[in-house]
Amino acid sequence: MSEKKAGFSTKIGFVLAAAGSAVGLGNIWRFPYLAAKYGGGIFLLVYLILTVTFGFALMITEISIGRKTGKSVIGAYADINSKFKPLGWIASAVPMIIFPYYCVIGGWVLKYLMVYITGQGPAAADDGTFFNTFIGNAGQPTLFLAIYMGLTAVVVMLGVEKGIEKVSKFLMPVLVLISIFIAVYGLTIDGAMEGFIYYIKPDFANFSLKTVVAAMGQLFYSMSLAMGIMITYGSYMRKEDNLETSVRQIEIFDTGIAFLAGMMIIPAVFAFSGGDKSALNAGPSLMFITLPNVFESMAGGRAIGTVFFVLVALAALTSSISLMETIVSIIMEKFKLKRIPACLVVIAFSIVIAMLSVLGYSVWSEVKLFGMQFLDFFDFLSNNIIMPIVALLTCILIGYVAKTTYIEEEVELNAPFKSKGLFRVMIKYVAPVFMVVIFLSSIFGYV
Repeated sequence: MSEKKAGFSTKIGFVLAAAGSAVGLGNIWRFPYLAAKYGGGIFLLVYLILTVTFGFALMITEISIGRKTGKSVIGAYADINSKFKPLGWIASAVPMIIFPYYCVIGGWVLKYLMVYITGQGPAAADDGTFFNTFIGNAGQPTLFLAIYMGLTAVVVMLGVEKGIEKVSKFLMPVLVLISIFIAVYGLTIDGAMEGFIYYIKPDFANFSLKTVVAAMGQLFYSMSLAMGIMITYGSYMRKEDNLETSVRQIEIFDTGIAFLAGMMIIPAVFAFSGGDKSALNAGPSLMFITLPNVFESMAGGRAIGTVFFVLVALAALTSSISLMETIVSIIMEKFKLKRIPACLVVIAFSIVIAMLSVLGYSVWSEVKLFGMQFLDFFDFLSNNIIMPIVALLTCILIGYVAKTTYIEEEVELNAPFKSKGLFRVMIKYVAPVFMVVIFLSSIFGYV
């Protein structure tokens, strides 16, 4: 039996690895600022409803495809229907685009972790000069990119069971504990409870179509859907494990971390800004500019800042591992390479692409692709264009070509499919509409 076929040795190993993939930078900073921008508690409610319906249907589809075919994303789609083989190639492009720039951001996180460990937190608490100076000089970002990608590669080189599974079993419980600690501590700050109430109390006056679209988009990206990741991890899943309960457990981990991220950030920033919700709508700068100011205003800010960036680094690492593993799986399958040579190929390719993002903020800052810097363009292309297309075509393939029974048979190998009716409705009718809405809203800048 090949290394790839050996897969995860336990159900909990699979669940934690898949949950680790889903839990990443998007949960830690994107979820909180979207929640603050689109209604607080009502956004949270909509997100939870979509998680157990829309998100569930897409995730169980991808994991079932992986486990049933036992192949990487390219081979899996071709195995279902030869006419859909190009869809596998399109889906495989997503991790190849995301992984390099994700490692660039991961390098930024490592830099800030070092800043807090060495007591330089006050220097980072400014109007953005510290951050802009850092990314504006290619030297340090390149160094931290190399360190971060190296850490990721070491885990992937160790393999599925000895690397990804072992690391996930350790990192995921640590992530949960750190998240709870920071979230509870943040609530002790004067003025924080106002932000917490806004975050958890649904106010239907704040509900709008934009709330639904934003929640759909965040869920879509948060759960690592349409990236080939869940198909890859599904191909490593044991046949005797209950697929439906595994997906539900992944949802709990992913949504739980996202919820705790909101608890960590929204109340603290509310307290720091005097209740100004716009302070949360800062995108990437929320983590690297706004939060250092928040930490500086807190008692024990250095310690909390250090723990926070440890959390973010670990969350980012669990996701980058899954991205790299997906690419490595494709290389191993298509070119018959062993794991370590495949990893070296991926590293070489990714470093070249990642340097475009690094240089795009420094010596090539004047170079734009469709008006965007390299990193922003790669993010837009993968998240806003390719992923919705992949998900839509997957729904068409399973709902109308292979039929939903293709997935249902795999789920029912060892247990009844309790949510079969929900799955059918979502895949055939609801999810395709959602995909079109997400795609159009992204293209026309609705959210």
